[in-house]
Amino acid sequence: MAIQDFSPPSLATMDRLLAVSRHYFAPRLLGADNVDPQRPALFVGNHGLYGLIDSPLFVLELYRQTGVFPRALGDRVHFRVPGWGPLLKRWGAVEGNPDNCTQLMQAGQPVLVFPGGAREVAMRKDEVHKLVWKQRTGFARMAIEHGYDIIPFASAGCDEAYRVLVDGNDFQQSWLGRTLLKRPRLDKLLRGGDMFMPLSRGVGPTLIPKPEPLWFQIGEPISTAPWAGREGDGDACWAVRETVAASIYSMLGSLNQERAVARKQGWRRWLL
Repeated sequence: MAIQDFSPPSLATMDRLLAVSRHYFAPRLLGADNVDPQRPALFVGNHGLYGLIDSPLFVLELYRQTGVFPRALGDRVHFRVPGWGPLLKRWGAVEGNPDNCTQLMQAGQPVLVFPGGAREVAMRKDEVHKLVWKQRTGFARMAIEHGYDIIPFASAGCDEAYRVLVDGNDFQQSWLGRTLLKRPRLDKLLRGGDMFMPLSRGVGPTLIPKPEPLWFQIGEPISTAPWAGREGDGDACWAVRETVAASIYSMLGSLNQERAVARKQGWRRWLL
């Protein structure tokens, strides 16, 4: 089946599957009026720690308020995991590469990408609410090439649901890490230690995430028309990337200020 051939699940199905997570994290989406359901766009945002909590809830709230169900571009590592990869495909995700992105955009479908990929979800202790995009500009190039607007969005709260105890830097500098990374297969799997998922704790000493209120904000669309025809120009792609990053950082700042009040309300304050 071609990747363009996809029918999203019903809102009722998503609500049912994410009911526990939705009540626990109380997601809130701001800025939905910046989305035009009739105009396909590339949604670009920050990835929270582990990437398993905030992403589904963002898609759910976006779907609820706008009727838009974006096709997610995922890191290739997801699609190598038995059971997990097919599940993601069932929910519309595809491996994030230029060919797949081109097919989706040529079909006029809404697309979602986290430029930080797997590295961003493997958050270091000093990377709370930080973009870890390295030198990546691929999303900007694809948007310019296909004339897609970019809709930036910010996700706040997930990075604080856990306290990171041992991160990738600790692993790389440890005797165990140095020993394991000498093995070519492990070094490749962990991408030199970049893919080491941090060891964390949530509520008390447990792995249960703290009930951080998850707030999302969608920014104003960024037109790529000023850079039309310049997808091969590194400076143009970098300019688009930095414009998107600046928008996300601005939204993160305001979200965290407003969210600070919500964190102190009700039963949550006893667990945060």
